[in-house]
Amino acid sequence: MKITAFTIVFVIASTSDGFAQARIESQFRIARLKYSGGGDWYNDPSGEVNLLKFVQQHSNIEVDPRYEFVDLSSEKLFAYSFLFLTGHGNIVFSDVEVQRLRTYLTNGGFLYVDDDYGLDKSFRREIKRVFPEQQLVELPFSYGLYNSHFSFPNGVPKTHEHDGKPAQGFGVFYKSRLVVFYTYESNPSDGWADPEIHKDPVAVREESLRFGTNIIVWALTH
Repeated sequence: MKITAFTIVFVIASTSDGFAQARIESQFRIARLKYSGGGDWYNDPSGEVNLLKFVQQHSNIEVDPRYEFVDLSSEKLFAYSFLFLTGHGNIVFSDVEVQRLRTYLTNGGFLYVDDDYGLDKSFRREIKRVFPEQQLVELPFSYGLYNSHFSFPNGVPKTHEHDGKPAQGFGVFYKSRLVVFYTYESNPSDGWADPEIHKDPVAVREESLRFGTNIIVWALTH
């Protein structure tokens, strides 16, 4: 199934009197990717909601600002053009999930991964299984994503310190298209969460929301 930027999904929902009713959904949505292995894939569920509301306020993208999650075995997977994966622990994909994620990404889907601290080793291992012929490469500051809507001349912003290393952005390309974007030692998605969660300064949260907007704009236009 080919995924486009704004996939139109026909959902058949049962009504109370037993009849089926079709619903058309065309607003942009983010799906949190659920995975096995023990990592907290579900943390900070307010993040995507706040980011989508920010995107709605600062662009002409029509969004559906709610929290949704999907696993790779679900038929709903191909209803989303944008997946988000995060957490602190281990990621494990089954062989079937590896193939389904590859099919999703090579048919127009996009995956954004944010290391929330402790995810790096398992993510690199699993994404290599999905694209054994590709390398996870660091994107230069001149890469278009960093200027797709707001300007980030120094690349990925440093939202949280973690090990004090420089923030980095990596990508996996398929036929010259960025299909996976990975942020390391930066954790911008923490800045999307409700203010009381991480107690980040307003300026830091604003910066992270702007950066998240860039990721979405890039994914939808490329």
